[in-house]
Amino acid sequence: MRNFKLSLCYDGGRYKGWQKQGNTDNTIQDKLEGLLSRLLAQPVEVAGSGRTDAGVHARLQVCSFRAETALSCEELLAALRQYLPEDIGALALEEAEPRFHARLSCREKSYVYRIWNSTEPQVFARNYCWILPEALDIGAMEEAAALLGGEHDFSAFCANKHLKKSAVRNLHSVTITREGPELRLRFTGDGFLYHMVRILTGTLVEVGLHQREAREMPAILASRDRSRAGFTAPAKGLILWEVRY
Repeated sequence: MRNFKLSLCYDGGRYKGWQKQGNTDNTIQDKLEGLLSRLLAQPVEVAGSGRTDAGVHARLQVCSFRAETALSCEELLAALRQYLPEDIGALALEEAEPRFHARLSCREKSYVYRIWNSTEPQVFARNYCWILPEALDIGAMEEAAALLGGEHDFSAFCANKHLKKSAVRNLHSVTITREGPELRLRFTGDGFLYHMVRILTGTLVEVGLHQREAREMPAILASRDRSRAGFTAPAKGLILWEVRY
């Protein structure tokens, strides 16, 4: 049995997220497992580095799977590129060491949230960023972001009300950069909870709009209360940017 590491990119706009679900087969994992199972003539289960939500995109997603096959990585990669839908791209495929697991071996992930912060129209990237014309106080957002970094219980920034596992995560950094009319928020950490990046983004935007104060962040974290944090930013602006091992 061989162990494989597959790197992907995808436009998540028409999918119900990464993870398989009981009520639909329209997920990235479903499409990938179905194709691999047909190509390799055996059941194949794929493990992703993390679960992107419905409508969220990936510049780099990493997954792993095991299979018995005589095909080379080059041959299998070529077949994936031929038969995957055009909005899912196979970037690279390699044989991994036996203990490698895309999620369990992952050390750090980065997400980027794109905001088109201008009254100018954005026609070509409108499906990949949040259109927000109101002026934002970037300095206040950076002040709030600095207070969110480090290891905390992020329950207040999680949409899963019935989370059974620990909500403690280490948010290594949050950076905010402007590229012309576009604002990019980059979140890097050891892991992220359900809707966590989108709720963090919504909260920082509320600070930027002067709807709340930057100094509120420690109290929101300490409350562990979802209602104390900001709204959930739209899915289409979020991209899984990088995965590190």
